[in-house]
Amino acid sequence: MPWRRRPSGRAAAAGAGSRPVAEVLLSLQGLSKRFGATLALDHLDLAVAAGEFLTLLGGSGSGKSTLLRVIAGFEAADSGKILLEGRDLAPLPPHARPLNMMFQSYALFPHLSVADNVSYGLKRDGVAKPERARRVEQALAMVGLEGFGGRSPQKLSGGQRQRVALARALVKRPRLLLLDEPLGALDANLRERTGFELRALQRETGAAFIMVTHDQQEALALADRVAVLEGGRLVQLGPPRAVYDQPATRFVAGFLGGANVLEGMPDGQGGFDCPGLGVTLRPAVAIPADCRACALRPERIAHLAHADRPNSFDGIVEDVAFRGDDSLLLVRASGGALLRVGHAEEDGPPPERGSRIALGWEAAALVPLHS
Repeated sequence: MPWRRRPSGRAAAAGAGSRPVAEVLLSLQGLSKRFGATLALDHLDLAVAAGEFLTLLGGSGSGKSTLLRVIAGFEAADSGKILLEGRDLAPLPPHARPLNMMFQSYALFPHLSVADNVSYGLKRDGVAKPERARRVEQALAMVGLEGFGGRSPQKLSGGQRQRVALARALVKRPRLLLLDEPLGALDANLRERTGFELRALQRETGAAFIMVTHDQQEALALADRVAVLEGGRLVQLGPPRAVYDQPATRFVAGFLGGANVLEGMPDGQGGFDCPGLGVTLRPAVAIPADCRACALRPERIAHLAHADRPNSFDGIVEDVAFRGDDSLLLVRASGGALLRVGHAEEDGPPPERGSRIALGWEAAALVPLHS
């Protein structure tokens, strides 16, 4: 099965790109869910297009797994609508909903063979045995497990069990597949490879995928769109590059890619006073009067000979961390702000701890944050 290496660092932020607007397959309207005093979903609205790969990204407790379970029917929403092709799913139990869900644990039956695991749903639906066998064979071939039908799941590797679970989810040919951390149990190399195989499968089947992940690079690299959740609310939704390059809030800026959040306020003359850096910043866009912070990605900061131009300052390197394809510098500005700064390997050895350096960036690198 074809796969490709996931790009790292800045290249990963390009993601899978966006696709033309298609018909709405799933519409979530005003979805709310409480667990006691905890509001897990807060009047959430979301539309998913047919054939779209959407990733749900957020911190622990953001509501992403709860949202998946509510769509699947394993949790009942307190209010709101779940419409699949215009049909309200709320009255339907999980097994009657025309979608499938793949769990992080894979949930394979250890006493059944691989083929019987994959065919379980078809058998429950009353599909005739010859048709079941044909579709199981097709599903196993799709995930690269031809000839594995007679084996026990206990004798498979973690990656192979993941493929069996995926084949079982796809064999019923759902238009919507829900995936809860499907790659979480795999090691890094296998996770990368399987992630792109998963993307290729999604394109091949034409099904819409909604995937929960805590891996930011994974979310950016695989998705058509990324939905960022915080406190049960959808705080930003868009193509991976747009969400990465133009974060809407402090949370998105800090959570996704670790952008620097520079506190300050507009100076009334097109600039942004930033006491933490000890300078007035000059963004490329107009700063709203109520803006109190701007985002600046570490990789957008350049090393300068002198801090003598707009959007530049001198700082002291407090720490250096090697990350493989680059190094991360922690630089303290005169105003007290601590900035994360990327240093590419092709630029030579990184500066040493305690050294003074001049840094700057293009005006377009500064992104005003709404909240």
